[in-house]
Amino acid sequence: MDDVNDKKTALVTGANKGIGFAIARGLGAIGFTVAVGARDTARRDEAVDRLRADGIDAFGVALDVTSDDSVAVAAKTVEQTAGRLDVLVNNAGIAGSSDGGAQNPSTLDLDVVRTVLDTNVFGVVRVTNAMLPLLRRAESPRIVNISSNMGSLTLQTGPQLAAYATSKSMLNSITAQYARELAGTNVIVNAACPGYVATDFTGFNSPRTPEQGAAIAITLATLPDDGPRGGFFDDGGVVPW
Repeated sequence: MDDVNDKKTALVTGANKGIGFAIARGLGAIGFTVAVGARDTARRDEAVDRLRADGIDAFGVALDVTSDDSVAVAAKTVEQTAGRLDVLVNNAGIAGSSDGGAQNPSTLDLDVVRTVLDTNVFGVVRVTNAMLPLLRRAESPRIVNISSNMGSLTLQTGPQLAAYATSKSMLNSITAQYARELAGTNVIVNAACPGYVATDFTGFNSPRTPEQGAAIAITLATLPDDGPRGGFFDDGGVVPW
């Protein structure tokens, strides 16, 4: 490709480790320039170095999804570096404290709920809305929100974490709302469940690798123009929610 602007760019939030890093590496391996969004400067730089060592075109983006100012600066960084955005993967997420019954409904710590929502839901809205003008410049823009089947009202899987699970239910709902608003555009948005993956998020207590967890996100990030919109998917297809 002669024109540098022919190369597609993907921003992955929380991309310095775990599933986020695996998504970044997977997109980079199929030719994307990868913007590594992360709060921690040292970890962000290390992730960029690791990707570049794999032959992937990558750059770091300082990004705290809970900060309006940080998100605004991140959008400027992506614009100045790439000119547009082809894929946004909203991966950054937290489980929240569960100490002392903080996520049991009957003893729910509302401060924990607020903290979890600020990253897992409000953070997605902040980043998505800041990046939408750059996504609209792309030919086939895609947004992938990393959710969890713990947020499924139908499945109700995993331990009872009333802040975390509720945040993922809300994320699925806001994903559907974005899809409704963007129905007449070329911006396709979906939610992905990576499954129970061995990362520090789960105490590495799973045989499932980050690469396996990343696969559905990469699929949704590269959907054809007639692909599904506003859905919730895992490796097996549609997740009931």
